[in-house]
Amino acid sequence: MRDGKVYFDAILRPHRSLSPLGFFILMAIIVVVSFLAGLRFVTLGAWPVAAFFALDAVLIYIAFRLNFYRGRRYETITLTDDSLLVRQVGPRGDATSWKFQPYWLRVELVDTPANDGQLTLRSHGCSIVIGAFLPVQEREELAHALAGALARQRAPRFD
Repeated sequence: MRDGKVYFDAILRPHRSLSPLGFFILMAIIVVVSFLAGLRFVTLGAWPVAAFFALDAVLIYIAFRLNFYRGRRYETITLTDDSLLVRQVGPRGDATSWKFQPYWLRVELVDTPANDGQLTLRSHGCSIVIGAFLPVQEREELAHALAGALARQRAPRFD
């Protein structure tokens, strides 16, 4: 009889290179530069240009906030003796889960110009894409690690 051994357990998160402190510093620099440049144009009598500097700073802020919001999503992948569980959690915390029987599961990494190394799990007519937010190299590493874990899980054990 098999125990509840975990063969693979991963949490995938989108990479964000800018920390909250770095974001604060960057926005402070943008605001100061925009204010000083806008002030210079106001003194020259071209006050509408100052509004565009302010709009520019606001749009940069919104773009970064949206980026941070989308960075809150993640995926978990857990392979045990009897199942592979994939859970995708969106930025709002809404979760969707899939459970696969590992003996019939295929890990496919399709590298075409259209999908840039899409990593797909397929079983019994059901397929899901995992790690879409990961760089291509990390998707390849994930595919090899998951395929290796599936091979270890499928290997016969004599206890």
